[in-house]
Amino acid sequence: MNHLKQIAAKLEEYGLDAMLLTSEPGEYYAIGFHGEGAVVVTKGECRYFTDSRYIEAAEKLVTGANITMTSASAAQKPLVLKAVEELGIQKLGFEDGYMTVAQYNSYAQALPCTLVPAQKLVTGLRAAKDAEEIALMTRAQEITDQAFTAILKFIKPGMTEREIAARLQYEMLCLGAEKMSFDPIVVAGPNGSLPHGIPGDRKVEVGDFLTMDFGCKYGGYCSDMTRTIAIGQPTEEMRKVYDTVLQAQLAGIAKAKAGVPGVEIHKAAAQVIEEAGYGAYFGHGFGHSVGIEIHEDPNANSRDTTPMPVGAAVSAEPGIYLPGKFGVRIEDVLIYTEDGSVNLTKSPKELIIL
Repeated sequence: MNHLKQIAAKLEEYGLDAMLLTSEPGEYYAIGFHGEGAVVVTKGECRYFTDSRYIEAAEKLVTGANITMTSASAAQKPLVLKAVEELGIQKLGFEDGYMTVAQYNSYAQALPCTLVPAQKLVTGLRAAKDAEEIALMTRAQEITDQAFTAILKFIKPGMTEREIAARLQYEMLCLGAEKMSFDPIVVAGPNGSLPHGIPGDRKVEVGDFLTMDFGCKYGGYCSDMTRTIAIGQPTEEMRKVYDTVLQAQLAGIAKAKAGVPGVEIHKAAAQVIEEAGYGAYFGHGFGHSVGIEIHEDPNANSRDTTPMPVGAAVSAEPGIYLPGKFGVRIEDVLIYTEDGSVNLTKSPKELIIL
């Protein structure tokens, strides 16, 4: 899988002769491979430079690019320079969202062309997933859903948050995950009020809410889901908060549709939480785009006015976090369509009590 043709087709729109991709996600999006290298894309051809650690795999897996191995005598920047000169590149786009100032200065000194910030070219393409990308994300989510089913049979009072987090990772790897999308968040009881809490030695107790936020990568693409479950019978307050979060998520999902700005989707969910009296306890956005990276653009939050494109893959994850008590978050990943959205997450959302 690669997106070289899509990148090449956008060059004229951005006034570029070529695009330089050096970040891990940019490289992967362009050629479907990560070898800590550099990709130069023009309308006519693509050149890819990587070192001896990755050259054998690159030659087997990368298509549509002329591949050159870097070495001490043929370093990456001189090879990019050679491509610039041979291909007559005068305006070279670069990933200003990833390239450091030091890296930029190094390229600017080495290349006899104008470096043009062009992050939006790639970000815009990555915002709308194609069928192949959606298939990979669907498989990643299937693995994640299966891991959730398995973890429900594993969890027992007395286990630590860290034990449960470790088991989640084990289950996903056994089911075919390449690696985790991010370090799992597993928080119990009062730790649940920490949206990005780190699993620790706190033991799960009867009467706790347990929140698990986790995901994996498959084919280079991420899954992401959160479920909050009860260990033993929840209190009326716990049930009320859980139901409020669920209704907020459903309201946001109902609003989710290509062409709708993220701010409006967020507002639909936030309004439910506000009207229930918990507005002060929902501080993050309704959702973020997911893909090669776990956090991409555009977002469904209180600030992003970008209309969602067809094929956007966006999380739906409202939450309520009561300091010193507990927290609740429910998260799915949606694929936006012209008529609404398709939910990749199949795990149940009604309150599960173990």
